[in-house]
Parts: sequence; structure tokens; C-alpha cells
Amino acid sequence: MLNIVQTWGAAVGSDVFIGGGGENYREKQFLSLNYGNRHGLIAGATGTGKTVTLQILAEGFSNAGVPVFLSDVKGDLSGLARAGRDTAPLHGAFTDRSATIGFDDYRYHDTPAVFWDVFGRQGHPVRATVAEMGPLLLARLLELTEAQEGVLNIAFRLSDEEGLPLLDLKDLRALLVWVGENREALSLRYGNISTASVGAIQRRLLVLENQGATEFFGEPALALEDLMRTAPDGRGQVNILAADQLMASARFYATFLLWLLSELFEELPEVGNPDKPKLVFFFDEAHLLFDDAPKALVDKVEQVARLIRSKGVGVFFVTQNPDDIPEDILGQLGNRVQHALRAFTARDRKALRLAAETYRPNPAFDTETAIREVGTGEAVTSMLQKKGVPGIVQRTLIRPPSTQLGPITEDERRAVIDASPLAGRYDTPVDRHSAYEMLRARAKTAATQAEAARPEPEAPTERGYSRARRYDPASRAQTSGKSTSRRYSAPQSVGEALGQAVLKELSGTTGKRLVRGILGSLFKGR
Repeated sequence: MLNIVQTWGAAVGSDVFIGGGGENYREKQFLSLNYGNRHGLIAGATGTGKTVTLQILAEGFSNAGVPVFLSDVKGDLSGLARAGRDTAPLHGAFTDRSATIGFDDYRYHDTPAVFWDVFGRQGHPVRATVAEMGPLLLARLLELTEAQEGVLNIAFRLSDEEGLPLLDLKDLRALLVWVGENREALSLRYGNISTASVGAIQRRLLVLENQGATEFFGEPALALEDLMRTAPDGRGQVNILAADQLMASARFYATFLLWLLSELFEELPEVGNPDKPKLVFFFDEAHLLFDDAPKALVDKVEQVARLIRSKGVGVFFVTQNPDDIPEDILGQLGNRVQHALRAFTARDRKALRLAAETYRPNPAFDTETAIREVGTGEAVTSMLQKKGVPGIVQRTLIRPPSTQLGPITEDERRAVIDASPLAGRYDTPVDRHSAYEMLRARAKTAATQAEAARPEPEAPTERGYSRARRYDPASRAQTSGKSTSRRYSAPQSVGEALGQAVLKELSGTTGKRLVRGILGSLFKGR
């Protein structure tokens, strides 16, 4: 880490200090660690301070020994890897604010940050196998229709039944080719499979590859325990996903984060109500998750949000407007930081009113007015209190960050990556024997068997030679210009006709594909 300072603003194991509220902002506002897995919301219009709030919460959880995962959409959060400095432009404003809210032990410090990047350029590579992504999320990522999603589900089912591991995109493409070639036989077992649906999925996969997903799908796949590490001094690791390039494909970004969340839900054991979370997950630009999402996917997100807290994972949704989050999920977000909302249109005013109604009222001020009037770095907050009861809403002045505000340089980022305990673990991709290689080997075997099964042509007998027609120019001239000889061909058996068709195709460019499609179904013991 850079500029390591051994003292920081909160002791390891204490609650997370957010800022000062009440009259003159002297009442300290905390997020209780034992309710950190009850999820949360950070909302507010652009430029109102959401990023800094996310930053100070990441610092607080890390100081308490809780690992954090967050996505750096704008590149600003890389500053978590470096301590703030007395020479920073806002140093005076930060010290004044800390004095205002009674933050007497305010100190600069860094966090034990680890950088990740789906594309492997600004951090350790993040990879997942196609099988781990699963058909539901992959169909969402590819924007498939219901019929196309059905074909994709059949491909995943066949992957399990045929023992064809789907690790990367070339595995899936090869399996889809095999499904298309054997669609008639497979349709009797699994339902209609059209070449149009298979072709549409292949085109979508091509678009996904052009967006850089080839680097994401494969091995070595991310091990979740590498996100849940603690530093030697007891602080939680802060995992920062470089998402500025990933945001160019908003659907890829949202699907990736949802996949990661679902993996945590599937793999972590039940822990009940821990004293502090095992991991806190910040889902920035959360509205992208729900834009045009099918009901099945929204239901899955709701299920994960409801049950993952028993795994010790807290999820904080970061978005501009609480209205971006479905009501059933919004009702599960107990810890809330609401920055200013603008109300220029009728829809904005309605959203503002609905946001204010979700808070426990404070007789000292009107919540709707406060949400409209709070300035940058100020927010309306409500945290869970004893027995999980929502706290009374407070106007809160958010504490200043202890880490650097704004991005670090490329050289500083590279130094953090090189010094990471995970350096080198994910750098080299691994291409194991999987569906692509298995199907190719199966096609080669089928072609060899077809060649061996081709009958040798019979040598003509002496009698056959003696009875063969001879060409007689004189007799041909006597037939009034018409030939009396006809070519004779013996009737072919079905096997001979099939063999000749296969051999003809093997000599062309489509030979291997036909061997997989036709002979693959004949020589597999069916």
C-alpha cells in the first residue's frame, strides 16, 4: 500500500462512523456493524456526494475488519489505495468539517486495496466459466427471446448429460453447432430447436466477443475467498473493480455484478446474525440491473437480497433515485443515506414524496423538504437501531474521507497491483480440455470410422468383361441419329448412398461439421 499510516479514524471492530447530525451536527451518526448485513441504499442526484459517501463507508467497514467489494464507475475510487494528504486542495475544508461534527481523531490513512478488472488491464483479471454464469444470466446478457433462451437451456442440459464442460465461449459455440446439426433428434426429447434460434444466439455471442467478453469467460475462475481476505493488521480488504470501460456495455456490467452476488449466495454457508458482515457489496449504478429486466430476473434479485443476509453479506444499492429500485427490494434496505433529489418535473416531485414517506419522521423538520434542500456532502440518513428498528431520520453532515479524494496515477495503481498478495494468481489464462476439444475429437473419430466402413469396389469378373458392351461406330451410324445404348447403374443401398454423401462432404469445406451432425449421432451407440 502507499503512504501507510498505522492509525486511522475508527478502531478495528467498532461501528462505522458516518457523520454528525442533529442540532449543529454534533450528534454522531453510526451504522451498527451487527446490522451491516441488513443492506442499504445510497441515493441522490448527480454531484450531491454519493461517491464520497460510498468511499467513507468502505473505509469504515475496512477499519472494522470487514472486506468490501465495490465498482469504480468513474475512476474516482482508486484513491482508496492512498492516504489523504495535508497538501490536498480540500484539506482545510476537511479539517473544518471534522471539527464541526466532533470527529476529533480524524486522520489520513489508506486502505488495503486490491484492484480487479474484467479486461485485465487496470487490475487482476476476473474470470468466470460459462457454466458458472448459467443460462438465466447469460440469456439476460445476450438479450435473447423466450424461444432462444429455451435453446440455450437445452445446450446447458446437454452439457451436463453428455459430459461436455462449458468453460469459455468457444465451448458454447461448438456445442450450439452440435445442437443445430442434431436438432431433429434432440427436438423429440427437448422440444423444438430451430436453426434460426441457434443462429441468433451465435450472432449474439459474436457481439459479446467483440465487447471483450472473451477475456472474461474462462479459467482460472475467480475464487470468492480472494474477495474476503483481511490484511495482517486486521483491516478488511477493499476490492475495487475498474468499471469505467466495462460501463461501455451496461448490460454486461449489471449481469457481471449480479453473477458475483449470486455466486456469493450459492457458495457461502449460513451464519445467521453475525456480529459484523463477512463482506459488504456495493452495487453502483444499480438502476442498470433493473432496466428492462424480465420478471424472472427481478424475482431472482429479490430472492438473493432477502436471503443473502443470512450468509453474512450486506448489499448497498447506489443509484440516483430510490424509485430505480423495485419496491419489494427497496423495503429490505434498512440503512439509508439519501442525498439531495431534484424536483423539476411532476414525476420528480412524486418520486421525492415517495422517498420521504419511506423514512421514520423526525418532528424537528419536514423530511421531503430536507431531501430537496440538503447541500453537497450532506444527506438525510436513517440507520437501523436496536432490534432492527429503523432510526428516526436525521440531517447528517457526512464525515470527510481519510483516503485520497479522486483517482491515483497509473504508476501508483501499478505499484499497488504489483505489491498485491494476489499478484500473478490470475494473470495467465488456462485452456483446459473441455466441450470444444471433446466435440472436435468426437468428430474426428466419427470421420475415421466412416472412412473405415466404406466398402471397397468389386473387381469385374472375366465374364463381366466378355459381356460388356463394345463401342461400334458402324452400328451407331445405323440408328437414325439415336443411341441405342444406355448407361446401367445398379440400385444403391441406403448405407452406400449415405457413405457416398458423407465422403463427398468430407472432401469439401463443410465435412467436419457434417461428420459431427450425421455420423456423430450414428456412431454414439444410439
